[in-house]
Amino acid sequence: MMISTDLKKAIAVLNNDDIIGFPTETVYGLAGNIFSETAIKKIYQLKKRPLFNPLIVHIKSIEGLDNIARDIPTSAQKLAKTFWPGPLTLLLKKKEIIPDYITSGNKTVAVRIPNHAVALALLQQLEFPLAAPSANPYTRISPTSAKHVEDYFGKQLKVILDGGHCKSGVESTIIGFDGEQPIVYRYGAISQEDIEAVVGKVKIINKNEKKPEAPGMALKHYAPRSLLHLTDHILDDLKLFPNKKIGFLLFNKALASVNEDHQIVLSASADLKEATKNLYAALHKLDSKGFDVIIAERFPNNNLGKTINDRLERAMVKV
Repeated sequence: MMISTDLKKAIAVLNNDDIIGFPTETVYGLAGNIFSETAIKKIYQLKKRPLFNPLIVHIKSIEGLDNIARDIPTSAQKLAKTFWPGPLTLLLKKKEIIPDYITSGNKTVAVRIPNHAVALALLQQLEFPLAAPSANPYTRISPTSAKHVEDYFGKQLKVILDGGHCKSGVESTIIGFDGEQPIVYRYGAISQEDIEAVVGKVKIINKNEKKPEAPGMALKHYAPRSLLHLTDHILDDLKLFPNKKIGFLLFNKALASVNEDHQIVLSASADLKEATKNLYAALHKLDSKGFDVIIAERFPNNNLGKTINDRLERAMVKV
């Protein structure tokens, strides 16, 4: 059985220059030893991820940051002390020890401490940090359960560590720095407002397809197989898709005129945190039903609503 809770089995695979499925509080990752070029190549190949797209390094403690990065801004230290372990990735100047194949040749490295008991227990028993991008084929919906990873990769992974359903449900927020000025490179599970409460006003650079400075900046990402349509006017837009089988992704209210099997409400209480947690699982479920189109409701563009809208906007990009 690939899905397992056996840390020893996972450690043996990682020590053998191989990769595993790995739970975090954000999404499941494909994890490998950052110092094993063989393992990192396997991650890129299995995901079909472009080599110009850098990876996030997962470390076990804040003390380990000095082994990874240099010239760490004061604002970065404040954010780390506030949000680590947690869904915050810092983009910092890398030390020479970090291989270029992790950073896609960039002089910066993305690093975080995951806030998940299984992930931390694994990292504590390893002699190296883990690179762990999301465990999905490139551009597809990120996985929030071990079953999602198994459905994607099957027997191509020897071990998928089961850590239950991810409690944040979307990727980490990525913050880089221009001097002391924080820059949001990816909206994530920590809102812009929560970041600004710690370090003041941030700059936003959220998309760069050609040469991304950080992971998760591709224009198309997080996409179901079904066509996804994002709108403020769900019922009005139905006429755009005549004779199509349609599923609906909704914030807090069901559509009375639509079969309940064709719709998912992310949070009946209009809780953006709950909606964020449920987002990818809902997209996986709708995508499994074979709809021609998934019509998604645009969310309030504040707090974690920005993160949800960002994911849905990328999911509807055609390439």
